Amino acid sequence: MANPVYHFEIPVADLDRAIRFYESVLGTKLERRMVDGYAMAFFPRADGLPGASGALAKGDVYVPSKSGAIVYFDVPDIDAALERARLIGSTVLYGKKDIGEAGYVAEVEDSEGNRLALSQPAE
Repeated sequence: MANPVYHFEIPVADLDRAIRFYESVLGTKLERRMVDGYAMAFFPRADGLPGASGALAKGDVYVPSKSGAIVYFDVPDIDAALERARLIGSTVLYGKKDIGEAGYVAEVEDSEGNRLALSQPAE
């Protein structure tokens, strides 16, 4: 079986604020779209490559929370990503942790109150 996760949606209350947060912390551009009447902003997707992609989603069924699923985003430099998050007011929920051969992880609170995990592969 291939990786089972294909797509995720991160709930947001303020799409503009969330786009600024994620574009700043992850250093990537998101693409706005309307899907079934919901405003969304999609992360880049590389079809045919491993891993999943997803979107920020705003609407009545999307409620931000720190107690739900945790999405891990790969970053090339976890220290730089944590610093960018701090500079825009994010709270570090779980500081950088060495997880051996898998690299490093950390968790921050996004602009909407969700728990967001960062992952840097080992070198």
